[in-house]
Amino acid sequence: MNFSAVFIRRPIATSLLMLGVLFLGIIGYTQLPIAGVPQVDIPTISINASLPGASAETMASSVTAPLERALAVLPGVTSLTSTSSLGSSSIAVQFDLSRSVDSAALDVQTAINAASGDLPKNLPHPPSFEKANPADALLMTIAVYSDVMPLGKVDDYVENYLAPEIARVQGVGVVDYHGQQKPAVRVRINPEAIAALGLSLEDVRAAIAASTTNAPKGTLNGEHQAVTLDATDQVVDADGYAALVVAYRHDAPVRLRDIASVVASAEDIRQGAWVGGHQAVMVDVHKQIGFNINQTVERIKAELPRLTHDLPASMHMVLLGDRTQTIRASVVDLQFTLLLSVILVVLVVYAFLRDVRATLIPVVTIPLSLLGTIAMMDVLGYSLDNVSLMALTVVIGFVVDDAIVMLENILRHIEDGLSPLDAAIKGSREIAFTIVSMTVSLVAVFIPLLFMGGLVGRLFREFAVTAGIAILISGVVSLTLTPTLCARFLNRQTAHGRGRFHQAAERVFDRLLAIYAAGLRQALIHRRLTLWVAGVTLAGTVLMYIAIPKGFFPQQDNGLIGGVTEASQDISYTAMVERMHELAGIVERDPDIEHVYYWVEGDPSANIGRLLIDLKPFGQRSASVYDVIKRLRPQVASLSGISLYLQARQDLQIGARSSKTQFQYTLRDANLEELRHWAPIMLKALGDIPVIQDVAGDLEPVAPRLTAVLDRDTMSRLGITPQMVDDTLYDAFGQRQVATFYTQLNVYRVVLEVGSHYQLDANALRQLYLTASNGKQVPLSSFVRLENSTAPLTINHDGQFPAVTLSFNLAPGHALSEAIAAVDIKGAELGKPVGLTAVFQGSAQAFRASLSNQPLLIAAALLAIYIVLGILYESYIHPLTILSTLPSAGIGALGALMMLQYDFSLIALIGVILLIGIVKKNGIMMVDFALAAENERGLAPEQAIYEACLLRFRPIMMTTMAALLGALPLAFGSGAGAELRRPLGIAIVGGLLISQILTLYTTPVIYLFLDRFNRRQTRGLALAD
Repeated sequence: MNFSAVFIRRPIATSLLMLGVLFLGIIGYTQLPIAGVPQVDIPTISINASLPGASAETMASSVTAPLERALAVLPGVTSLTSTSSLGSSSIAVQFDLSRSVDSAALDVQTAINAASGDLPKNLPHPPSFEKANPADALLMTIAVYSDVMPLGKVDDYVENYLAPEIARVQGVGVVDYHGQQKPAVRVRINPEAIAALGLSLEDVRAAIAASTTNAPKGTLNGEHQAVTLDATDQVVDADGYAALVVAYRHDAPVRLRDIASVVASAEDIRQGAWVGGHQAVMVDVHKQIGFNINQTVERIKAELPRLTHDLPASMHMVLLGDRTQTIRASVVDLQFTLLLSVILVVLVVYAFLRDVRATLIPVVTIPLSLLGTIAMMDVLGYSLDNVSLMALTVVIGFVVDDAIVMLENILRHIEDGLSPLDAAIKGSREIAFTIVSMTVSLVAVFIPLLFMGGLVGRLFREFAVTAGIAILISGVVSLTLTPTLCARFLNRQTAHGRGRFHQAAERVFDRLLAIYAAGLRQALIHRRLTLWVAGVTLAGTVLMYIAIPKGFFPQQDNGLIGGVTEASQDISYTAMVERMHELAGIVERDPDIEHVYYWVEGDPSANIGRLLIDLKPFGQRSASVYDVIKRLRPQVASLSGISLYLQARQDLQIGARSSKTQFQYTLRDANLEELRHWAPIMLKALGDIPVIQDVAGDLEPVAPRLTAVLDRDTMSRLGITPQMVDDTLYDAFGQRQVATFYTQLNVYRVVLEVGSHYQLDANALRQLYLTASNGKQVPLSSFVRLENSTAPLTINHDGQFPAVTLSFNLAPGHALSEAIAAVDIKGAELGKPVGLTAVFQGSAQAFRASLSNQPLLIAAALLAIYIVLGILYESYIHPLTILSTLPSAGIGALGALMMLQYDFSLIALIGVILLIGIVKKNGIMMVDFALAAENERGLAPEQAIYEACLLRFRPIMMTTMAALLGALPLAFGSGAGAELRRPLGIAIVGGLLISQILTLYTTPVIYLFLDRFNRRQTRGLALAD
């Protein structure tokens, strides 16, 4: 049966069918969303709890630990990390990718309910949680500031108007803030004044708390009318609170303004954010799980003109960190790369066929395959991203292969005198099995990718499916439309050629064929030498794979740099802000930087700041993101008292815990003191490793702590309780929120503290008085002794154990595999205690998992092809002949990567897997025709393979050159996102170059060797019978 004959005899139906594919593809293209990388949803739940005034140790033991115990037993938990700090606890639970984030959220709620009995009874409110996805980068940041209005008014506008409007946009998830200055009334007490009047801080706090309320009053229900009752029970501004009567002394009122400074200020004055020299409120906009980043940002930008128009005249809005700018630039550049690949492939086909009509026939396969694939991508919910477009670009080079093979075989029959119709029917029948073999075996290469687990598997599944669909469509087009077009548009003039160019090109090809024929005869004569070359190639491939440095995911230039600053542990908030201003001033002077925005949050510690850098668009800057980082390092190093850790922001974020630098190495120990002892030792040891740099850790040196040692006997005699001491200290130094008042817009707080000049040092505590049971004021110093000590401000857990995360960046010219090996060696040399364990986290952990799977993945791809070819040829031997083409491609790919100083990343691995599918096509074309010659014409194996090689030399050259030039723009591209695609192109180009030279000679020899082996085995079995 001739499958193609049905379509050859019905050209109108065939053409209309293909037009339908084109139409569906065009519709799908207009609907596909744009993204940086495929959407990968990592089910993650963030839990937050607060207990104001509690130390980090108290939060870790009484709040974090009970929650962790309940969360750890949930099904599918893969990671459980937490941070306990002054008054707050933050826990991140990451689930297996097979879990739905919605069902995971229900489990988390159940776990929180189960742990509630073990939590402190004085928690202000139950722990809250929200869904998160660490793989999603921040969508954008919107900075709002005013040079005229108080920042509290700006904050009011942002919180009450701007943020809710942004949150309502479809696709927007969490909206949070930096530098928030929520309006509040601050009451700054003079402790000497209240002591002189016989008042305590608790007396003042109680008076303020009792002065304002907002309770229901009821209704008067008359005979004819109902009247709602109200009262002026709220105090809503600083002037109102200043006039409050706190007490009476000598029949005269003591008003709050007599003993305190009462000002309109902010709830938390120890945090702030800045951009361009302006203090601002930063709004971070995150994407909701399951929505496309580009579409969401477009919706937000569509709202911005209206929101900007509604701003008060003196208020300004700045859009920062828009990731979609580089995503669009990368996609546009990749689309240009795709178009360039199409042009190069067309030129290759024309150079070999030397006729416009003959060239257009296989070239038609390209738009049909691409648009048909795009239609299926739309159905499957994929996006136009770096991975899917990379798949479409790389398949351009070999979607024309099947059509070229079909066309070349039909042209050969026309040259032999058959009519175009008869030639199309006969040629398609002869070549159909070859095309099916090439197509199915090439698609089989991607089967192992579909079964890869984890994040990497999710990421490359889209690549495998996209490329596989394109190849299947090209195979169908080659068996249907290609012979149909050949029957209608080819003639003998096309087959025989005409013109000087055709004749000159034919002479060049004939000379090339003659050179190859002579070399092939020598290879067949010196078979042992040729087999030795094939063996050395195989051994060289294995050795090069072992030797080549290996990486995870190529580092991208997304035009965004993240920075973490660190100063001494005891630095004040004011001093830290001054350091940040100096540092930002240095960074802003770089000519390739567009925006610098940064923030400091004083709780739990003022010594950590955050900084984000927006680079100018690609066309407006001269340096890459890594050049800018390299340029900034020595400049900021000259600034004393502060350190800056920089890393380029990436599309692919793995791990729930953030770190100062890119790759994470976590130390865990049940013994906190042992952990705190060994973490600095390990940090120093990692700093001595030459293949890594920017080594940092999240173990903050313990901060100074002033402990009030209570004389309980004296306190008992005076009638003073420890709770009274705690309340007094909290009133004085804790920014205690003592009252709440309500407006139509929002809820506001009254914050109590002593004056700033009473908060400078330990002498401040000597100014505090408490009321004894006899009503007299007693100085705190009379029953409290002060001791200086230290305490951690944060305690991190990983897997319920106390943990310290060390992090590092790679030194220039070194791969992640080298860094991980060096860190492992250094850790083993130190002789850590048994209770201290060390594991890689985040990207480093994912890399290590993928590294162990790489040989298995390659072996699985080889096995899949072997099984498919064995079924197609009904032979155990012939698939081995075809697979013998692969070592030469491997050594070419690895050699090209090493020569150009690229590591063997996951993208390069995909290139090698693609090569497995591409290169074996040469073997299929040789073996297929050799077997046909043996079976149909009775030729000896030597003569059959010799004729097959010469007969298929032209299509082999055409298909290889098409695939090679199709990948060339990927290998040498330089636009946005090129660093991600380059390893793939280099691997394919290098592999095809070497394999093209070697396999034309080694494959025929291996065919004869295996054929002889098979015949001997067959004769041995026959004699045994």
